[in-house]
Amino acid sequence: MSSVRVSIEPHAPREDVETVIRGLRQFNTDFIGEPNMQSVQILLRDEHDAVVGGLLGHSVYRWMFIAKLWVSADVRGGGLGSNLLKTAEEEARRRDCLGMYLDTFEYQARPFYERHGFVLFGTLDGYPPGYRQFYLAKHLQPTQ
Repeated sequence: MSSVRVSIEPHAPREDVETVIRGLRQFNTDFIGEPNMQSVQILLRDEHDAVVGGLLGHSVYRWMFIAKLWVSADVRGGGLGSNLLKTAEEEARRRDCLGMYLDTFEYQARPFYERHGFVLFGTLDGYPPGYRQFYLAKHLQPTQ
């Protein structure tokens, strides 16, 4: 093997970063098939069309990942977060997803997600320092 070096490159050229991403994606595709990655963007808008909340994520390998869920403090408490999750679940089912998963810090919304059927499957203590990050998932039953 030729000489290979390790280098930390915080400003690596985009094409070099893409080489790594393409290489990993190809390895995964060869092993488990096409990922069918699709973004998920569900927004809450007020009467002036301003965004007051939303849910962002993606589906890949028949699982939907919820990366962000936020509702403005001005409109919290009226079930809008629940509506976002319900809409995401409907979209996950439409995409034939097997389940949904997410992470949340302990000062955020773990009880909210658990009320919606998500179950804890992992905890990272000390992230961020002094807190914990929780990982939750919800398996989706096939619709009849």
